[in-house]
Amino acid sequence: MSLGQIEKIDIRSQWKNEEYDFTPWLAKESNIQILAEEIGLDLEVEDTEVYIGSYKADIVAVDGEGRKVIIENQLTKTDHKHLGQLITYASGIEAKIVVWICTEVTDEHRQAIDWLNEVTTEDVAFFACEIQLWKIGESEPAPKFDVISSPNDWQKTVKGSAPKGALSETKKIHLEFWNSFKEFMTDSGTDLRLKTPRAQHWYSIAVGRSKFQIGLTTNTQSKRIGCEIYIRGKNAKKAFSLLQAQKDVIESDLGKLEWQELPEGQDCRIIQYRDGDSKNKHTWPELHQWFKDRAEAFYNGFSPAIKKLNLNDE
Repeated sequence: MSLGQIEKIDIRSQWKNEEYDFTPWLAKESNIQILAEEIGLDLEVEDTEVYIGSYKADIVAVDGEGRKVIIENQLTKTDHKHLGQLITYASGIEAKIVVWICTEVTDEHRQAIDWLNEVTTEDVAFFACEIQLWKIGESEPAPKFDVISSPNDWQKTVKGSAPKGALSETKKIHLEFWNSFKEFMTDSGTDLRLKTPRAQHWYSIAVGRSKFQIGLTTNTQSKRIGCEIYIRGKNAKKAFSLLQAQKDVIESDLGKLEWQELPEGQDCRIIQYRDGDSKNKHTWPELHQWFKDRAEAFYNGFSPAIKKLNLNDE
C-alpha cells in the first residue's frame, strides 16, 4: 500500500497579509467553524477590523450564549504588543472570550495565558492557538488550529462555583450533573466537542454552523430530559422549514421528534424527550448514557443537513 506524506506549508504562501487575507478568510462562516470546533465554542462573527477606541480588533464575535468574543490574528510568533492589544480590546467591549491566533506561541506567552485563565472567573476564558497549513502530496493545503493554552475546565468550574453561596440547591445539582456528564463522556470516549459545564438546566454542543446547536436539557419539576436541535436568529424559521422538509429521512434515523416552530418568538427547536429525574443520582449513569447516545445521533443525523442549508440572506 502506497501512503502519502504530510507536508507542512508556509503560512505566507496562502495568506500574504493578516488584515486583507487571513482575517477575511477566517471570518467566513465555514472557516470560523473550524476554529469553533477546535476550541469547543459556537462562534458567530459580528464584524472585522472593529474600532475599539483608537485601535482595531481583528474579529469581534459572539458565542452560543451571547458572550462577546475577541479574536486577534498574528501570522508570526507571539509578542508583547499583541498580548497588550488583546487585553485592551477585551476590556473595551467587556469580552468574555479572548482567542489569540498565531504561528508560534512562545513559552512566556503560553505562561501568561495560563496565568490569565487561573486568575479570572469562570465566565472569562483565554485561548492561544497556533495556525498551521498541511497538505498530502499535491492536495490543497488544509488549515489546522492547535490549542496551546486554554482554560482548565475543572479549575474554572471549581473557581466559578466555590464563592457562589447564592446558588440554589437546584443549580448546584445542575452543575454537579453536567460535570459528571462531561466526565462520563470523556471516560467513555466521544468525538463531540465538550464545553465547560455551567449551573443551568441545559448543556450545549456545537454542530458546525453558527446559530444551530445541540441542547441537552433537564427539567427537575416534570422529571423529564431532552435532546434538541435549537435554531436561533432571523433565519430560524426558514431553516426549520427546510429541515422539516427532510423530516421523514431524519426521523428514520433518529425516531419520532417534536418539531416546535415556536411561533411566538424567533427561535425554533426540534426535540426528543424521555422521562428522567436528574435530582436522583442513582439514575445518572443511565441518563448520561442516553444523553451520549442521543447527542451523537443528533450530531450525525443533523449536522450534514444543517451545513448544506441554503440560507442566502444570512
